[in-house]
Amino acid sequence: MTILESIRRVLPKYDYLYLGDNARAPYGTHSFDVIYHYTLQAVNYLFSQDCALVILACNTASAKALRTIQQKDLPLINKPNPGPSLKGREKRPVNVLGVIRPTVEAVPAITKTGHVGILGTPATVSSESYVLELEKLSGSRDTGIPGYRPLIVTQQACPMWVPLIEAGEHNEPGADYFVEKYLREILEKDPEIDTLVLGCTHYPLLKEKIDRYAERIQTANADRAQSYSPIHIIAQGELVANSLADYLERHPEYRDQLSLNGTCRYLTTENADRFSQSASNFLSAPICAEHIDL
Repeated sequence: MTILESIRRVLPKYDYLYLGDNARAPYGTHSFDVIYHYTLQAVNYLFSQDCALVILACNTASAKALRTIQQKDLPLINKPNPGPSLKGREKRPVNVLGVIRPTVEAVPAITKTGHVGILGTPATVSSESYVLELEKLSGSRDTGIPGYRPLIVTQQACPMWVPLIEAGEHNEPGADYFVEKYLREILEKDPEIDTLVLGCTHYPLLKEKIDRYAERIQTANADRAQSYSPIHIIAQGELVANSLADYLERHPEYRDQLSLNGTCRYLTTENADRFSQSASNFLSAPICAEHIDL
């Protein structure tokens, strides 16, 4: 929902179909096979609803399922052949994008110390997707550029943050303990971190607490760090939205398929009334979701 809100703000003219697999969420504690299976089911459903472009607005799905879907499943879906299209869908190019790459691309320009922290679900952290993408982007070997050095990346799994948010407890004092706990752990691993990536689209709902405790812990650890720079907290919404706008400019084969009525439909695998109420509270506007089965 945090990604959708940002995308609609940057690209308001398009039509959107939001699918929340709320009945099986959160994905972060599942195995690769389960995450891939769930994600592919959702992607195929959206393709069957005439979506030309699907954004995996979830770091866990982006980390665990995106590459396999892009390399294994998309070639079969896009393959020109005389056989029937997916559930009657007319043959035309479709694609699936994630949220990790747009986030990673912003990091080198933000960090001053070169020390970066990743806060994510256990599945995102274990995949090391952020570490691998940052290494590819910054280079893991000497580039020959004077003054250049690769980024130093430290990860921290935050298994309690998503359940707290899903339960609506993220604004309560009880959430402070787990926010401080995981921030303290990552900043103890590397006190020189000056950039923290919120590697889960739930986490922006905790950003106020994260800002407060990161500053407090960093100040207490300042004497241990060789350099000191205020911590920049990276939330993904705006980065993903701007990256998508650029992608559509570069890929008219997808852009030209998109309808332009400025609408948004909401689908959920959970109880539709329950989802509508929680989503309406988050968006500060009433919505009416529809239930689907995958």
